Amino acid sequence: MRNSSPDIERRKRRRRRRIQVIVIYTAIAIGLAWFFESQATTTVIFVRHAEKAVVPEDDPSLSPAGQRRAAELMRQLVDADVVAGIDAVYATPYRRTEETARPIAEALELPLNSYDANDTEAIMEKIVREHKGKIVLVVGHSNTIPVLIGNMGASKKVPPIAEDEYDNIYIVSIPWFGKTKTIRLRYGAPYAP
Repeated sequence: MRNSSPDIERRKRRRRRRIQVIVIYTAIAIGLAWFFESQATTTVIFVRHAEKAVVPEDDPSLSPAGQRRAAELMRQLVDADVVAGIDAVYATPYRRTEETARPIAEALELPLNSYDANDTEAIMEKIVREHKGKIVLVVGHSNTIPVLIGNMGASKKVPPIAEDEYDNIYIVSIPWFGKTKTIRLRYGAPYAP
């Protein structure tokens, strides 16, 4: 009888240690999963607004070709990520950029966020801070897109965008560790210089 009591105590201690080890490993695994998820890659998709109408000159809306291009952009990007899709949409406060971005924002039931085209550093800081690990669409202009991409630490060799060039999609991936990558794709009616 006396020998069985120490054996029972030893078994209970072993069982407690095993449970403690399992709890510790589980806590470590959950902590690492949370850390790596919170440090996930941020993806920013940059596009120039679609083709604009000729009049009015100060703030034109989209031309019929631009409306078709905006519809094609929506078709291309509404399911950009097979899990969650685009998480935020930004456009400058001009009709042509808003009309390019609005179909995607409405399809995904997202607000259309406005940003100042002259303060490219502030918008990039905001996107990286508020949308870490997310996918963000930014609609800008031919003179601001290369600067925005450069401000993200991505390629500084983005070629100038011609006045009548509207078919570029730039995808910038910002990992939590490592080098920022830039990919350029084309969509809609091709640009012919």
